Amino acid sequence: LSKVLDLPPENLIKSISAVPVSKNRHVADFQLSIASVTEGSSSDCLAQDLNLQAQKLAERLKCDAVVSEISAGPGTVNFTINRELLARTVLQQVLKDGSEYGVKSELFSTVPRQKAVIEFSSPNIAKKFHIGHLRSTIVGNFIANLKVALGHEVIRINYLGDWGMQFGLLAVGFQCFGNKDKLKSSPLQHLFEVYVQINKAAEDENTKKLAKDFFRKLEEHDEQPLSLWKQFRDFSIEEYIRIYKRLGVHFDEYSGESFYQEKSQEVLKILEDKGLLQKTEKGTGIVDLSEKKDLSSFSTVMRSDGTSLYITRQVSPSVDLAAAIDRMNKHSWDTMIYVTDKSQSNHFQHLFQILKLMGYDWAERCQHVSFGLVQGMKTRRGEVIFLEDVLNEVRSRMLQNMASAKTTKEIEDPMETAEKVGLAALIVQDFRGLLSSDYQFSWDRALQSRGDTGVFLQYTHARLHSLEQMHGNEQLTDVNVACLQEPSAISLLQHLLRYDEVLYRSSQDLQPKHIVSYLLTLSHLAAVAHKTLPVKGSTPELAQARLRLFQAARSVLANGMKLLGITPVTQM
Repeated sequence: LSKVLDLPPENLIKSISAVPVSKNRHVADFQLSIASVTEGSSSDCLAQDLNLQAQKLAERLKCDAVVSEISAGPGTVNFTINRELLARTVLQQVLKDGSEYGVKSELFSTVPRQKAVIEFSSPNIAKKFHIGHLRSTIVGNFIANLKVALGHEVIRINYLGDWGMQFGLLAVGFQCFGNKDKLKSSPLQHLFEVYVQINKAAEDENTKKLAKDFFRKLEEHDEQPLSLWKQFRDFSIEEYIRIYKRLGVHFDEYSGESFYQEKSQEVLKILEDKGLLQKTEKGTGIVDLSEKKDLSSFSTVMRSDGTSLYITRQVSPSVDLAAAIDRMNKHSWDTMIYVTDKSQSNHFQHLFQILKLMGYDWAERCQHVSFGLVQGMKTRRGEVIFLEDVLNEVRSRMLQNMASAKTTKEIEDPMETAEKVGLAALIVQDFRGLLSSDYQFSWDRALQSRGDTGVFLQYTHARLHSLEQMHGNEQLTDVNVACLQEPSAISLLQHLLRYDEVLYRSSQDLQPKHIVSYLLTLSHLAAVAHKTLPVKGSTPELAQARLRLFQAARSVLANGMKLLGITPVTQM
């Protein structure tokens, strides 16, 4: 192509893509999009012009030892690769690159290695961890995994809601209903119950006054309130770490709003010095964000009594501003990503705008990855589903399904397997659509063993693994894979060819759904191949080649699952 089109080969990399496998018909391996290599914008060219150009170009290209067939499609030129070469190259590459397959692709060669700070999960202390935080946790973990796999340096931060008026209320509640032993044995459950009880009296003037007094003392670093607050915080973090471990998630830093109280005062001073802070008649501090400076858009950063204001994130922009500036000083990152639900989009828009007004150009490298709400797992006052409950529920449901399934073999640790398979089910159900869309959660749908579920991915992985175990998983050498000519083998090879493009897409828009649908298709293709390409009873040469193909499929399946935050199981 480079010769015929007189373009340097590297310019063509993005214009050529692997063709997605089609269930019903045989497809070529690669296609060139004509619109991406013609001069001028593609909208100027009519479809029929592009088709004509595709035909003309196809006629000028010759088949050779690599390309066995060239044809023109609608605005594309399609290439079919010599079948033996396809099998040899793809399988060699997958097995040589191992867990780095797809990541080493030339698609990523121009992408600079960066340092990313990712803030995710971020629950509130004394309120147990509920399902709203689950999305932030698994989405943030996916983004972090993907970045690490692509060679970036990642700092995972959990920014806790560990400050604010609610601690005044909680302390008053603890003085009325608290129990030291319960605080030690099950801190989150107990603090949550205390908080629910005191909330019923939150409108009472006396309670309000006591809560305000306690919080004022806390802000003044009075020893007794501070030590109680510290107990609340420390016990909570201990329990979070335990739950995160079950999810397979870890953090490099447990930060929180409490860290930035003094610094947020400094931020208010900078805003004042730069003439950005305005006082309203009531005395609240605001920053004008409108273009015409007519206050048509503004952000409130300070209460009339001079304290930081607690808005959407139980927190004021000045605290978030302080945190962002502090992280830049500490980590000098290239990009910072906040993962929260979409109701906070305005908060982050304002945050980034204020940082820019303050003269921090790096605000452009901040990003808010927002997600929709999960319906069907509601939390209301008093009636709450906590993450722990969800994990226990998914494990026990999965154990039940495994016990009633006829195919279940005796497995070493059914509890752990049920947990890993159940988590895969939760994650795949969550990641199937666009992150920004709301969805209705359904246990039955998530845990089906047939259909496009996490259970199906795990089942496929376990099945391919046991195939390798059964037929000796010694490192096969000198396998002649040229005999893999059947349609189901070719489809699987073609699909393996596309993995790097799918990773590239997800790395560009940070949406996990591309990887999820790729892995589901991979599992369906592997199931068909498993049926039609028996290893048992074939000639040794054929058996070895087929094993090599299934080994490659399992390797890529496992890599993709790990990126999503799923631990592949080997028995089910």
